[in-house]
Amino acid sequence: MDFMKKWMVIFIILKSGALLAQEKVWTLDDCMRYAVENSPKRIKQEAQNEIYRQNRKEAIGSLLPTVNAGTGLGANFGRGVDPETNTYVNVSSLSNSYEIYSSMVLFDGMYRLSTAKLHRLNQLKGEQQLQDVEDMLAYECMELFFNVLYYKGTVALAQQQLDESLANLRQVKRMEELGLKSAPDVAETVAKEAEDRYNLTKQSNLLRLEVIRLKNKMNYPLTDELTIGEAEVTDNIQSKLENLPDMYALATTHSPKILASAKEVEARQMELKGAKGRMFPMISLNGGVNTGFARLMDGGDYMAFNEQLRNKRGYYVSVSLSVPIFNGFSRTTGIQRSKQNVIIAQNDFSEMMQSVFSEIDQAVADMNGLAEEYNQSLRKTQSMEAAHQVNQRKYMEGLVSALELNTSSNRLLQSRIEQLYTHLKYQLKSRLVEYYKGKKFIQITMNN
Repeated sequence: MDFMKKWMVIFIILKSGALLAQEKVWTLDDCMRYAVENSPKRIKQEAQNEIYRQNRKEAIGSLLPTVNAGTGLGANFGRGVDPETNTYVNVSSLSNSYEIYSSMVLFDGMYRLSTAKLHRLNQLKGEQQLQDVEDMLAYECMELFFNVLYYKGTVALAQQQLDESLANLRQVKRMEELGLKSAPDVAETVAKEAEDRYNLTKQSNLLRLEVIRLKNKMNYPLTDELTIGEAEVTDNIQSKLENLPDMYALATTHSPKILASAKEVEARQMELKGAKGRMFPMISLNGGVNTGFARLMDGGDYMAFNEQLRNKRGYYVSVSLSVPIFNGFSRTTGIQRSKQNVIIAQNDFSEMMQSVFSEIDQAVADMNGLAEEYNQSLRKTQSMEAAHQVNQRKYMEGLVSALELNTSSNRLLQSRIEQLYTHLKYQLKSRLVEYYKGKKFIQITMNN
């Protein structure tokens, strides 16, 4: 019995944990972090960065001396050289050689060093590209998150509108029974209720589609439930006077796009430097140790293996010079190609700077414009709520028609939707402006 009780307790705990996991409410930071951690784009960029690291490691290794070892085994049949007397004999022989040798480039026009620096710049560029991928994933996920909140709001407003229409319909039918309302009034109210029910269905479908888009951006299982929480509510929405030159200057030191493009320029300049280095002579230092073993296959005596290895040991050191004279224009064309790559990278950098500065201008303008729109829509909604309440009383008193009441209701709904839209868009653009000022989208820094 004790055994069964223990298993029942474990089962209840596991079941409770599963229920809690199913009921998880996803915050904005949760969604962005999940999207970044599970994105194929991030994984591919990390793989590319690993290639950059390996390329750099290989380039650094090329600066070090190379050490190799080799051995060989040969047999000679018929007339050949006697390894002992160095004279020709007609006896088959067996020979075995061993060698350890090393080589180091003393000078190559700084080509290998430039290549190592080039791969270091590529590695730094890859780190910025990874940061940019994570930032863009976070922003796109945030945009979809706010879209889901928007459609959740429109569904709630549509439900509120339908509840009001149902209440009006019940009241109008009762007033028709009392002779206070006519059949056309009832028909108009029924049509309004059907319109609001259709609108609720439409907004619910749009909400489902937006949740699917958010799941897809997060790389979240489409069959699993995703319960979205609410974003932080900003009560004080006012235009902000931003210092654009300061934001530009900050972007040049913090924007991953600009930093990656700057590293690309440096990498292409280093590539040009390496291409020029190939025009210089190459000086190499070589050295090694060799020995060997040999014997005639005539059945006679021969010197012992260890003794031959010791007696035949030799050392050598050499310096070699290689001067490029002509190799099919590969060096000159490499320099010209590298020069054009520098020009392309510099112009790409200028375009990137202009693009980021333009995005900053647009983000600030959008934020301030949405602040003004929100405050106007707020006043508009308050006025329409008061007007609609008056129209409802007038309708019950027979002073306005059902058509006028429905028009008032629809205008109020549209005003509330506009208020919701501008409020959420303001929060989105406000976070984007803060990002350009150096604040990350995800509050807890990702560990790359």
